[in-house]
Amino acid sequence: MRAGVLLLVPLLLLSGCETVSGWFEDEDYDPRAPVELSDIDETVKLDRRWSRSIGDGQGKGLYHINPLLDAGVIYVASADGEVAAVDASDGDVRWQVDLELPISGGVGKQGNHLFLGGADGLVMALNATDGSELWRTPVSGEVLAAPQGNGKTVVAQTYDGKLIGFDQVTGNKLWTYTSDVPVLTLRGTSTPIVTNDIAIAGFADGKVVAVSLSSGNVVWEARVAIAQGRSEIDRIVDIDGTMAMQGAELYVASYHGRLAALETRAGRKLWQRNVSSVSGVSLGFGNVYVADEDGTLSAFLRNGQGVRWQNIDLGYRELSRPTPVSSYVAVVDFEGYLHLLSQVDGMLVGRSRPDSDGARADMIASGNRLWVYGNSGKLTAYDVRALSD
Repeated sequence: MRAGVLLLVPLLLLSGCETVSGWFEDEDYDPRAPVELSDIDETVKLDRRWSRSIGDGQGKGLYHINPLLDAGVIYVASADGEVAAVDASDGDVRWQVDLELPISGGVGKQGNHLFLGGADGLVMALNATDGSELWRTPVSGEVLAAPQGNGKTVVAQTYDGKLIGFDQVTGNKLWTYTSDVPVLTLRGTSTPIVTNDIAIAGFADGKVVAVSLSSGNVVWEARVAIAQGRSEIDRIVDIDGTMAMQGAELYVASYHGRLAALETRAGRKLWQRNVSSVSGVSLGFGNVYVADEDGTLSAFLRNGQGVRWQNIDLGYRELSRPTPVSSYVAVVDFEGYLHLLSQVDGMLVGRSRPDSDGARADMIASGNRLWVYGNSGKLTAYDVRALSD
């Protein structure tokens, strides 16, 4: 029988050569084309509660200006300089100011200070009560992520590879850490994390670095990705997406690299998985959620023991950072469709479309409520409701 099978293979290839070649000569076929959405059996409803427009949203600079929820207020900024404080429950605007300058990074908050980064190269602080300006300090490049503070020191990361410390009260520069910048990088930076007396930042060379807030000295560094490949494009290993931290563990993903879990005392690597992501990671149900550049949405066990589930239904749809909400995880694709998946098994269970222009900014979730800041500037609140309720 085995010999007969081997003889049949060449005969089949010869007799059907025209048919076989036709299968593989579709000139219009693009393996990286976004998957067309198909109907799903919706078991969860996204009830829209309110929507407000804030400036021009992300503008045309491919920014990721993230809103911030604190004490029942959402602080949101747009690329054209509009900044607003919006009541999270009903969408009422408590205050709104026009800074009359282009914004590229935000929003950070510590105490009564809001922090923003400017596209023209500046870091600024606003009063969180009324939006009045407290200080602004020029820097060497665009600030593409929200500055962060601990009450004494504010840190901001610039597109040219610097992490800079500022006095939170005066805005005076205290120190500068400079990383190596590769020939080619993606447009973006991750948001620094401030914990205890250190700032943790991811850089375009695939490293995560912890820096002392008081001195600017390096406490530890860890390599998440190693540049490989012949072309400079293949060698891009930026850490641009949002990092996530729980307890003493940090979770970070890079482009053309890995998803890694690090312990934050010395930067020791706990585990890693091959992943290529630009949107970042989030945590929930004992999982680490990450969207790969190919559209695969994965839930890795937080203890490093493998994959709980993967969903490939949204292939190459340029997914946002996954955001856990209630018993689900939410992602937005490049066409602005908001998808809900079960945190238990990764099945698609709900869908809506908050902004046809898409939504690059990280979503915000609290309880069963989800806030989406679309690229066009629409800030929308949804309540997530199982249809059996």
